[in-house]
Amino acid sequence: MKKHIKSQGLVIFLIIITLIIFLPTSEKNLSEENVLEEKIENDKYGGARERMIDTQLKIRDITDENVLDVMKKVLRHEFVPENMKNNAYEDNPLPIGYGQTISQPYIVALMTQSLELEEDDNVLEIGTGSGYQAAVLAELVKEVYTIEIIKELADVAKNRLKSLEYKNIEVKHADGYFGWEEKAPFDAIIVTAAANHIPPPLLQQLKDGGKLIIPLGSTLRFQTLTIVTKFGNETETKFITGVRFVPLTGNALK
Repeated sequence: MKKHIKSQGLVIFLIIITLIIFLPTSEKNLSEENVLEEKIENDKYGGARERMIDTQLKIRDITDENVLDVMKKVLRHEFVPENMKNNAYEDNPLPIGYGQTISQPYIVALMTQSLELEEDDNVLEIGTGSGYQAAVLAELVKEVYTIEIIKELADVAKNRLKSLEYKNIEVKHADGYFGWEEKAPFDAIIVTAAANHIPPPLLQQLKDGGKLIIPLGSTLRFQTLTIVTKFGNETETKFITGVRFVPLTGNALK
């Protein structure tokens, strides 16, 4: 009798294990797919993010509803150091280590809006930093390819974006001056560091009709946020506003 009971228990145990292993993929991944949604629902910074939208973006010139929705959705406090989380939604850049910063929310929104992105676009970002700008872009386009020259930042950003379940972002540790030729051409390119000229490889990797946005000018003082649209071998340039970014390093300094 005891042997019979033990056998029944073993059978039940094996059935349970089999059910767990062979659960449909959609059911097993359900919790993974809802990581960001759960974070939003349990987000104590929701009020601060609402105020950021109302007092920093809407009252300025951020009018694209898609951009506003994404800025409201992406959790900026997940992209700053632990001791800076309470400052995550303030109207200014914040240090993220290695002499780099996460741009102020308004500038992130302005650069994103200026590119006039479509949902099927492939976008290249030069200067991953914390990964925040890449996350904002990923909510709007098909694929985001982002390059960071500082390996430590690239590794942290890659792990962070993976933990937040951003599946359409690819992070690469390299010198962004040369772009990402294997993934080119790009519908849009965004450079989140200042340069005194536009790197020629980036223009070459931009699609005809595509837009490139970059802080252009002195890398030691202020720059002009500049958007360039490519038409064959010609470009059309538009100056947006004065900004101040950390310099693009690597080959850009030569």
